[in-house]
Order: sequence, then structure tokens, then C-alpha cells
Amino acid sequence: MAIISFVIPVYQNAGSIVPTWQAIRELFATVLTRHDYEILLVDDGSTDGSWREMTEASAQDPRVRRLRFTRNFGQLPAMIAGYERARGDAIINMSADLQDPVELTAAMVAHWEAGSEVVVGYRENRGDPLLDRVLSWLAYGTVRLSNRGIPHGGFDFVLMSRASLTTFLGYRGRNRFFQSDVLWAGRKATFLPYVRRKRSIGRSQYTLGKKLKLFIDFVLDGSYLPIRLMSLAGVIVAALGAAYAAAIAVSWRLHRTPFPGWAPIMIVTLLVGGGIMLMLGVIGEYLWRILDELKARPLYILDDSEESP
Repeated sequence: MAIISFVIPVYQNAGSIVPTWQAIRELFATVLTRHDYEILLVDDGSTDGSWREMTEASAQDPRVRRLRFTRNFGQLPAMIAGYERARGDAIINMSADLQDPVELTAAMVAHWEAGSEVVVGYRENRGDPLLDRVLSWLAYGTVRLSNRGIPHGGFDFVLMSRASLTTFLGYRGRNRFFQSDVLWAGRKATFLPYVRRKRSIGRSQYTLGKKLKLFIDFVLDGSYLPIRLMSLAGVIVAALGAAYAAAIAVSWRLHRTPFPGWAPIMIVTLLVGGGIMLMLGVIGEYLWRILDELKARPLYILDDSEESP
């Protein structure tokens, strides 16, 4: 009997924790009867009644385990804390706000049993306010410029096999982009669309500031796009500066400069400015490579199912 671990970060989710636990319990009692489950609830410094509900659920169900942070550290640390303690053969990350459809778990488990190492439930549509949908579309459109594997709308609801989780936990870094890290290893993945439900209990704690922080984490940690744009800009500016400096030198020889001294000033300015832009691009490339080394990701990952004895 396979064990499915649910890792559920909790932050100000009073009112939805018990219904989430009950929905998971009902699913395994009626659909996933050949499997067992465990639920790890990680309280990320909630100040409402979340801990009380977590205690109530664990008192009624020994398969519910709870962790509590001293303060709010963020969603990713809460997920990692649960991942590090999960005992299951497959591990599912799920939100505690009832917006992810618990029933999709059955299809995720089926794809995992069929050989998928990662099963992503991605948001095909969402019952959020218009502004949130527009901002999400713009953010993930930018994300996909350098990481085409991330689906439109992004994801948090994801199943990882034990092997995939082990790889994920081997990554380092405090400001990481979860979605990119999950898919980076290139293990066999299946994508399941779903409509994100409108929140019916409480309100989202994912403020605009937190969303912006997540976007910056992707741009700086999960993508080389800014560095490459800087490098390209440096090359273009240096080339244009050199070409224009040559044109000014010709104009000077033909005595067509606006006033004495203008030509050398412009030539020095263009060449030095272009050189600085080019050097900044080179420095950026070195910084990106240093960051990549600090992440300590493996050079390669073997597909155990395909490796010859």
C-alpha cells in the first residue's frame, strides 16, 4: 500500500483547515482505497485560529501531523519543512484555502503510478478578481520567455515522486523559484489543467508585495534573462559607440564638427561608455555563473528506470 504525503503550508487559514483534512480523508475512503495518506500541516506563524484547527484535526486523525514556526518565514520554507519530514512514496503540495480541487489528487496519483515522476496541476483558469488574473498573465508570460516548461498560470498544486523530491531537496538557496526548481531536473512530467476555485473562506494573504517578491525571485534566481539582456545591450552599445566614434573622426578630418574639441570629447565618451556597458555585461555573466555554482545543483541526473545494470 503506497503512502501519499500531503504537505500543506498554513498561514491565516482558520476555517478551511478542517474542511481540507476532511476532503482528503473522504477521498481516500471512497476513491483511493488502495492507498494510505499522511498530512503535514505547517503553520507559518499564523496569528488566527489556524493552530487550534490543526490541533483538532491531528487529535481526530493520527495521520495528521503538525509543525509550527516561531514566526512567518514564508511559503517556500513551510513547504520545505514539510517535504523534509514527509514519509510517503509520493508527496503532494496543496494549499489550505480550498481553492485547489482535492479530487484532482486521484488523477495525479494515477499518472504517478503510470510512470510520471512529477504531476503538475496547473491553473488553466482562476476565479480571482480581474486585476489578479491580468497580473498573473503578465508575470507568467514573462517567466515563460526563458522557461517554456512552466505552464500558463503557474502552479503550486504538484505531486513529486520520492526520487524527484530527493533531487529537489538537494538544491540550495534561500530565494528560490519553486516552480522552476521542480521542473529543472527534467524528470517525466504530466500536466493536468484545473480551474482554481474562488476563495470562500477568509482572504488571501498573498499580497501584491509577496507576488512581486516571487516574480523577482524568478527573474534573479530562475532565469538568466536579465544578465543576457545586459550582455547583449553592452555589445550593441559598444558596437554603435565605436561606429559613431569612427564617423565623428571622419567628420573631424573633414572639418565638419560643431566646435573645436567636440570630436575628441564625443569619441572618448562613446568608447568609454560602450566599454563600460560591455564590461558590466561580462561581470554579470561571471556573477550568474557564481550563483549557479552556489546552488550546488548536480551536473546530471540519471533516469534510474533506463539505466542498464
